[in-house]
Amino acid sequence: MEIIPVHIEKEIEPSDDLSELILSSSHLEDGDIIVVAQKIISKQEGRIVDLSTVTPSLLAEGISSQYQKDPRIVELILSETKRIVRMKNGIIIVETNNGLICANAGIDESNVKHGHATLLPLNSDDSAKNIRKTIKEKTEKDVAVIISDTFGRPFRMGQTNCAIGISGINPILDYEGKPDSFDKILRVTAIAVADEISSAAELVMEKTKNCPVALIRNYSFEMADHKIDSLIRQENDDLFR
Repeated sequence: MEIIPVHIEKEIEPSDDLSELILSSSHLEDGDIIVVAQKIISKQEGRIVDLSTVTPSLLAEGISSQYQKDPRIVELILSETKRIVRMKNGIIIVETNNGLICANAGIDESNVKHGHATLLPLNSDDSAKNIRKTIKEKTEKDVAVIISDTFGRPFRMGQTNCAIGISGINPILDYEGKPDSFDKILRVTAIAVADEISSAAELVMEKTKNCPVALIRNYSFEMADHKIDSLIRQENDDLFR
């Protein structure tokens, strides 16, 4: 398996064609998996907010004073949130309007000009699907696309990249019903390959290298139509909510 960095030097703007930028910066092969950082998707889709235009609500002001956060950022978090899961130690964990569980609703002030913040894409599955479709039309190559973002994890320090949008890949490799090396039947082993691929891609993408895209090559996967909610654990099965 190869992990190939794709460097894009220019600052992404809403007028940019991400598919064309990927194609002009790389050579694609059938079966490649394209991992794209959420940040450039959000920039291309105009999901950037000038904080000077945000008026915090009383609720946002109250939360910000308690958790030492910019009240304008808190207001954006609330606007992108279906419900607050937990608030502690200056961290606001929420369920986003799209059902993702993450800190600050994925709102980020890094790698964007001062006084601005990026929001998550409105529908990362659609974002991935559009890139995949355009690449197929332009090159006739069958690829999969994963939109990734950096998430924290329960019980573990540090963050890892996780999939927040997919197209053309089954995000879970399910071993249920298959025998292990001792011929015992596996019952609950399901590997979140889309998340593992996202984490592998981050090893070359990093955060400061103008490398918002990576190609995963020579990895065998099931090409299928799935959505990211396949990876989201239902609340009644979740021991942490």
